[in-house]
Order: sequence, then structure tokens, then C-alpha cells
Amino acid sequence: MNRAAHPLVTEYLRLGLAFNRLEDGFVDAFTGDPALRREVENAPAPEPRDLAHRAAALRKELPEAGLSAERVEFLEAHLRALECSGRKFAGEDINFIDEVRAYFDVDIAPGNTEDYREAHRQLDEVLPGEGDLLDRITAHRRHDEIPPERLKECVAAFSGALRELVRDRYPLPDNEHVEYEVVGDKPWSGFNYYLGNYQSRVAINSDLKQHMSQLPHLIAHEAYPGHHTEHCRKEAGLVGAGQDEQTLFVVNTPQCLMAEGLADLALKSIVGPGWGRWAQEIYADLGLRFDGERAERISNASANLLSVRQDAALLLHDRRRAADEVAEFLQRWSLVTPERAAQSLRFLSSPLWRAYISTYVEGYRLLGGWLDRAADAEDRSERFRRLLDEPLTPGAIRRW
Repeated sequence: MNRAAHPLVTEYLRLGLAFNRLEDGFVDAFTGDPALRREVENAPAPEPRDLAHRAAALRKELPEAGLSAERVEFLEAHLRALECSGRKFAGEDINFIDEVRAYFDVDIAPGNTEDYREAHRQLDEVLPGEGDLLDRITAHRRHDEIPPERLKECVAAFSGALRELVRDRYPLPDNEHVEYEVVGDKPWSGFNYYLGNYQSRVAINSDLKQHMSQLPHLIAHEAYPGHHTEHCRKEAGLVGAGQDEQTLFVVNTPQCLMAEGLADLALKSIVGPGWGRWAQEIYADLGLRFDGERAERISNASANLLSVRQDAALLLHDRRRAADEVAEFLQRWSLVTPERAAQSLRFLSSPLWRAYISTYVEGYRLLGGWLDRAADAEDRSERFRRLLDEPLTPGAIRRW
């Protein structure tokens, strides 16, 4: 971290770190001055309302701070999100839609059930046979499971293949590295812990069966060219140029929506159409049979189900529907088993993560639309590079 950091930026870092005293895990990553983190950790426990007031005060100081317009926009959006978090921690009852808007700078609304019906129709064509669609897709997913004893070598194979593609297009520091571990009892399928100095630890949840069709997406999302790649390039570029606010990554901020949207588009952006056949060849080298073309068709059809989990969050937190009703909604439209619906409901019910589902839905929609408007493949690649390298906000993407 630059020892001559801007005073307001230092206060922003101190504020963000203080939230971790209220909820362990609120700070997803911090690669700045360890002394600042120790100072915050050894200070008296903060009051949530005081943190909200401090965020509001720092926002008022921004116009006179002498920072570039790009940095002011980034900090203003994140201070607004932290102010809302402080109010939530203080026990204030905030409308769920307003909460999502404050955190992620997006407006959400229920999806269209006609899109969900169309997805089911397409899936019915891809997976013909006897029985209802849920039974057929459940059987397909069971057949698609990676044998637990083969998971580590599959992870290593896809990590290596994707890393090679990424390093060729978006160069990374020579010492960057990702370590993978298998964990349990988590509300997510995978998680990137960025450790700084171009090192990441990626945890994969053993409670959820890992599938051949999803593993390429998971590795691309968490590592290459997703979270790990973004962290590395921003640390090398932005932090190296003195933008110390980029040393802090906290949940429930626009930063998260941008990162999750980028990561969910990672495989599509680095491999593109035909990723199924590409993955099929890698699995074949491991002695595993995988129908890549069918996997890609299923993935394309399932894209119309993007909003289902956000709809479930709206039912749960905005319309205050019972958990059983929300679980049934997830099972019906997402075509998942009761066990998988319960896992999703666990994530949606978490006080810390309840709004986070919108980062995947709205992040994919916002960034995907922007990438799709690229003039050609070269322009699209350049736009993805900007997502990796620049401190962009949802507002900036909307303006373009």
C-alpha cells in the first residue's frame, strides 16, 4: 500500500475494515497496509450507526477531495453501500429493493415466467424421454456428476488449460498462483479467497455434487479469467498506480456486482461458443465421457432461468412469503431437487448474503449486454479487459 495514501481513502479503508468487526467475512479481501488492519482490529468495537454516519460524512467530503472523477464515482458508490450496511447492522428495517439498490446500484424487478416456460420447453427438446422434465434433468445431472475421487485432477486440468488461455490474452504476473481446496458446510458452491501478492485460495464445496458441465464455469469464475485474474490485474495496475481503495474488497457493494458479472461471463469470454467441445476434449484426456454439445445446449436454454433465484429472494424478503413456498418456487422453475432448493434457500436466508443473489443476476445481465454490444470479437475482448483492469461501476456501464 502507498504510505502516502490520500487521507480520505485511508478513512474509507478504515471504515470498511471496521465492518468486519460487526460480521466476520464482511471484508472479502484486504491487501493493504497490515498496520492499518491491526489498528482497526485492536480498536474498541464499533457501533453500526456510527459507521453509517461516517460513510455519509465521507461521501460529503468527496467532491473537495481532489481525486479523479473515476475514483470519486467509485468511492461514492461504495460509501453509499457501506452507509446502508451500517443502517442494516443497526437494526433499521430497509425495504429489500431499496437495500439492493443501495448495495449494488441496480433496480430489480420480478422476472417473466414466460421466459422460464420457454427455458423448460428448450430443455424438454434437449433431454427427450419418458417422465416429467424434472425427473429427466435430475437423471442427467446424476449422470453428469464428477466421481469425488476424480475431482482434484479435473480441477487441475481445467485450471491449467484456462490459465494458459488467459495468460496469452491477459498477461498475469509470473508469480501468480491459485491453490484449490475442498471444504464443506458452506452456502456457496465455490469461493475465491484472494490473499494478495497475486495468490488465491479457491474453496470448492463438497456438500454439493460437482458436475462435469459446471466445473469449467466454476474454474473460470473463481480463477481464470474470473476473480483471481481480476484481483491480480487490479493489484498490479490500479494499486500499483496508487489507487489504494482497490486494496479493499467488501461484500454488498457495487464492486461485488461487477466482479460476479465478470466472473459469470468468464468462460464465455475466454473460450466462447464451442466451450462444450473444448471441455469434452479435456475430459476425454482424463478418460471421462462428456457430451459437450448437449451441455452447451442445456446451458443456453437455462440462461432464461437467470432471474429465478432473484425472484425467490423477492418472494422471501419483499413479499414475506413462507420459506416452504419459496422452496417450492425454486424447485418448480429451477428444476432442482428439494435438497438443492434448500441449499439455495440457505444462501438467500443468510443475513449477510440475502441480497447477494442480485450480483449474479443483474451483474450478468448488465455486463453481458455491454459485452454483446461490442462491434466484433476484438472489441469484445477489449471490453472484457477493461472489466478486469478498471475501477468501473454499474453506473459507468449504463452510461456506455
